[in-house]
Amino acid sequence: MKFWITFTASLLVSAVILSVVPAQGEAAIYDDVLRLRVIAESDSEADQTRKLRVRDAVLDASCALFGDCTNAEEAEKRAAEAADTIRRIAEETVREYGGESAVSVTVERERYPRRDYGGWILPAGTYRSLRITLGEGAGHNWWCVLYPGLCVRYADAGDSVAAGLTPAEYQLVTGQKTRGARIRFRLFELLAELADGLRGAREG
Repeated sequence: MKFWITFTASLLVSAVILSVVPAQGEAAIYDDVLRLRVIAESDSEADQTRKLRVRDAVLDASCALFGDCTNAEEAEKRAAEAADTIRRIAEETVREYGGESAVSVTVERERYPRRDYGGWILPAGTYRSLRITLGEGAGHNWWCVLYPGLCVRYADAGDSVAAGLTPAEYQLVTGQKTRGARIRFRLFELLAELADGLRGAREG
């Protein structure tokens, strides 16, 4: 009974919010981006350094892996197909920098926190995700975006992001033309969190 009361209330709240918030672009951002997450073995200086070196190696390979992808779904599929290659790159990098950690690579939907990339903001939510875990993955994460190529090194991030997002999404992540873009992002974050909570209540 409690679940249905909560569910009904959430629908009413969602309806009110969506009636005053433009729907174009906000929710689609979760499907139109492929995120990258690298998790260190531990928070020791050596393990954190290896995490960053793995990041660099994967980003160096990302142009060849994802450069011709035309949408996030295609990039996600390419990541799954290249999982063994990505794992091998990570393992070789770990060994090069004196580590012995095993490496696991997964491609799945994953919850990400709100991130500010210095002029680009992506809201908290569940995204397509390429996750690289070093060892037991007990250290801090490093997050970025593989598609569109927001974090690809040596590239013009503005052009690559604009090429991978719709005009509405581009305005939302940059906050251009509307001061309310980031507020709308926060509303969709809250809706996503509410949906997660309802799923948990239903499954429990």
